[in-house]
Amino acid sequence: MKPALQIPDAVRDAVNGNWVDNAAPPHWRPWLRLSRIDRPIGTWLLLLPCWWGIGLAMMATGPRWFDLWIGIACAVGAVAMRGAGCTWNDITDRHIDGSVDRTAKRPIPSGQVSVRGAVIWMVLQALLGLAMLLTLGGAAIWLGVLSLLPVAIYPFAKRFTWWPQVFLGIAFNWGVMLAYAAHRGGLDLAPIIAWLGGIAWTVFYDTIYAHQDYEFDALIGVKSTARLFGENTKTWLLAFGALTLVLLALAIAATGAAGFSWTLAMIGLAGFAAHLVWQLYTLDLNSSDVQLMLFRSNRDAGLIMALFLILAGIV
Repeated sequence: MKPALQIPDAVRDAVNGNWVDNAAPPHWRPWLRLSRIDRPIGTWLLLLPCWWGIGLAMMATGPRWFDLWIGIACAVGAVAMRGAGCTWNDITDRHIDGSVDRTAKRPIPSGQVSVRGAVIWMVLQALLGLAMLLTLGGAAIWLGVLSLLPVAIYPFAKRFTWWPQVFLGIAFNWGVMLAYAAHRGGLDLAPIIAWLGGIAWTVFYDTIYAHQDYEFDALIGVKSTARLFGENTKTWLLAFGALTLVLLALAIAATGAAGFSWTLAMIGLAGFAAHLVWQLYTLDLNSSDVQLMLFRSNRDAGLIMALFLILAGIV
């Protein structure tokens, strides 16, 4: 992996060559960094469960033209709500972030953005997300409102539990239920089981991510599954990866799809499984560069699943 970016105010774990650090007007950069536009992987990980939900809903009832809009609205909403969520996270973590090497240059602890300015920025992004949500129907709207509770709690989870990754998973995978409800007008077992599978997947990938901060978190007393699992991390990741696959298989079965549609979905699940196995094989608990690379690679794992679920819903 290439060395850290040479741009003086760039955040350490930003993607090399990202648009924010290289092309955005300088006065925009703190705000875009606050929304993590320089680190798009989080937006992907928020969006992909939404696309899973669309695929599962189409498998259950068949495709509709409105599904195209659901996918677009979820994409815009994922950018907006991930930005709002990250802004909220940085507001609540501003004192912790200043003590951790990886996060010390974030806009609030580095003094580039005031807390008041961050609150206003968070509200503006949330309003854009709300505008998208209002186009998706009553059931999706109510689910979107309910999603604010886990989003609000997550930044504090690492202060009171060793399992903050579970709280992140609850929030980040909510979209599988929201998008499914936008298509069907309500929920049934398939999206709920897929949501649980997504939570297990989040524990898998975010434990890998949290190992980057293992020493700093131990020093300042921040809890995480990385610290909880320690040297047994690979064994725990194997268990959570297997749980993810079992739950997603059950979600596919719960749609009632059969024949070629079911076959396509299971091919996607097999590809997703192969990616998780590769991550386990490649993981080096002593290399933060490998950990960051593997964390980001979950975009591809989730895309494999989303592509085949949507194809399964179309055929």
